[in-house]
Amino acid sequence: MMLDIRDIMEIIPHRQPMLLVDKVEILEEEKRAVGYKGVTYNEPFFAGHFAAEPVMPGVLILEAMAQTTAVLLLNREETRGKIGYFGGINKAKFRKKVQPGSLLRMEIEVVKRRGPVAVVSGKAYADDGLAAEGEMTFMIGE
Repeated sequence: MMLDIRDIMEIIPHRQPMLLVDKVEILEEEKRAVGYKGVTYNEPFFAGHFAAEPVMPGVLILEAMAQTTAVLLLNREETRGKIGYFGGINKAKFRKKVQPGSLLRMEIEVVKRRGPVAVVSGKAYADDGLAAEGEMTFMIGE
C-alpha cells in the first residue's frame, strides 16, 4: 500500500518545514515500510548547512527515518490521533552525504514490539548508496 503526502499528514502531526517524508510504502503491516523523500535545493536547512557544499544534516536523515516509522506504526484505525515519540537511537552511523537532487529512501523494519514500545532497524539510502543506519526505539503515546 502506497501512502502519499495527504495520507501521511492524516497519520502523523508533522508539517512543513519538518515533514521529511513524501511517500510511504507499507510492505508488511506493522512490520516493514519504505519511505521516500525527494531532497531539493529548496530545503531550508541547505541555506546554512553548508553554504558552499549543501549536505542534509544527519539528524534530519534520522528524523526522516523516524517519520517513516511513525507512519508504519500509526497507520491503523486504533492508533489514529496518537503520536510516535523517540525513545532512543542506538548504533547510528552515517556513511554517505545526502545532497540536493538525491532521492532519500528509508527502509524500516520492526525488530521488537511490546505494547506501546517498538524497536526498529532503519537504513537510509541516497541514490542507491547507504547514507545512514541505526536502531531506534519508539513509544506510542497520546
